[in-house]
Amino acid sequence: MPATTLTLPEEIARRRTFAIISHPDAGKTTLTEKLLLYSGLIRTAGMVKNRKGRAATSDWMGMERERGISVTSSAMQFPYKGTIINVLDTPGHEDFSEDTYRTLTAADSAIMVLDAGKGVETQTRKLFEVCKLRGIPVLTFINKLDMPGRDPLELLTEVENALGIQACAFNWPIGSGKEFAGVIDRRAQEFQLFTRAAAAGSQKAELTRYALDDSAADEALGADVAERVRGELELLEIAGNEYSDEAFLAGQVTPTFFGSALTNFGLEPFFDAFVELAPSPSARPVDLADGSEGKRAPTEPFSAFVFKIQANMDRRHRDCIAFMRICSGRYEPESMVKHHRLGKSIRLARPHSIVAQERNTLDEAYPGDVIGLISRDTFRIGDTLSLDGGFEHKPLPQFQPELFARIEPTATSLRKRFDKGMKNLIAEGAVQLVFPRGGSDQLVGAVGRLQFEVLQYRLEDEYGVTTRMDNMPYTCSSWLIGDPDKFQPPTTALMATDLRDRNVVLFRSEWDKQTAAKNNPDHELLDVA
Repeated sequence: MPATTLTLPEEIARRRTFAIISHPDAGKTTLTEKLLLYSGLIRTAGMVKNRKGRAATSDWMGMERERGISVTSSAMQFPYKGTIINVLDTPGHEDFSEDTYRTLTAADSAIMVLDAGKGVETQTRKLFEVCKLRGIPVLTFINKLDMPGRDPLELLTEVENALGIQACAFNWPIGSGKEFAGVIDRRAQEFQLFTRAAAAGSQKAELTRYALDDSAADEALGADVAERVRGELELLEIAGNEYSDEAFLAGQVTPTFFGSALTNFGLEPFFDAFVELAPSPSARPVDLADGSEGKRAPTEPFSAFVFKIQANMDRRHRDCIAFMRICSGRYEPESMVKHHRLGKSIRLARPHSIVAQERNTLDEAYPGDVIGLISRDTFRIGDTLSLDGGFEHKPLPQFQPELFARIEPTATSLRKRFDKGMKNLIAEGAVQLVFPRGGSDQLVGAVGRLQFEVLQYRLEDEYGVTTRMDNMPYTCSSWLIGDPDKFQPPTTALMATDLRDRNVVLFRSEWDKQTAAKNNPDHELLDVA
């Protein structure tokens, strides 16, 4: 990215840093691809499930391409109509919700993608609650209008009832399934009719606009369809929710849009509205050195925190990339900054902007930007970096695993590569590691079964290590607060410690866990730390 002549406040004002959240298969990765398409960054958008064609740009791992799932967070930066977009594409699979939570800490807003045929699904509820907890404003895109779906009013009502937030429709669909022809832009008071682009090889939908009272719209849609949709719009004007910027930023209302990511119907107007509505970086809460809390404005001296570490994005170098969200100030090449956890100064050399496996060296970066740093045991998730010190960005929460297993290489000759692979994958948070008290072995813990599959896949694919895994009988766990020697666990429980020397208790059932809590009133069992 070339050096800019804009001031720091001007650079901050044009940043939009957001995450995309959804239930699996709602279309969030397709939406991300189409944003890249409309920005001009790519020429052809690839769907996650398109196994015979090209794979999605935002999915870089071999397993993602093979199985048509997103299991890692991707961070991408690109210009779009005068703004700088930082999009954090999160894993859709629920087994990787912890990675998604960490990613959301780096976002200033979120786009929630819903399937028009399914509405609000389980994973969507969980991720929305995280946004609500963190005060992240949410825009909603109701996708797959090109497929048979539910009534639009019913979908808006479900968003309100299931998520506890008012939904304000910014546009309104004209038909659905095979009859889906476009949307009505309520603010512009116009029909926006879409057709597939006529140009060979083009994937952008062609857009034709008509005023609501334009008779040409009746000819294009058919008089009956046009009048029916006008009637629905009148009903919405009476019964719909009002929008205000204040309510949106406070998480009280979600601007809602209808469209189809697959056919590009409604996408460009949605992206334009997002750029207009989504907030630029603002002050973020911090823990001050004196134990109090404060806020750090984006115009203050440089500061950032690490929210993700990813190993082996570049097979040629076998390195780890630490993803860092800039919160304040301007990054300058070869900057010397304070590493708060290590208590020393380090040089931030050769940071990169990253789109999947493609890297570009940066000359500058600003609040809201996500940059990648080569990590050789220097960074951990949650690390704070700054020019001036005296504070820490809020720590990233960690969730207790629900599944445990013992993993070993299939041959002793693979031990060295196995140990290296485990060290790197544990550092990036792929799984957690616990050490049973009084034993010499170690166990890996995960929130979901797919994490174990990804661990074994990556050990073989990236490190050439085949492994065997023995599942353990524990189904939940907690961090133990209090004297571990005085804690009385169930006979079936296992006492352990984690990599930070915190005491952990592994239980065979939720009932055992609840019983242990009742029998040990002087101790506390934590699920999130």
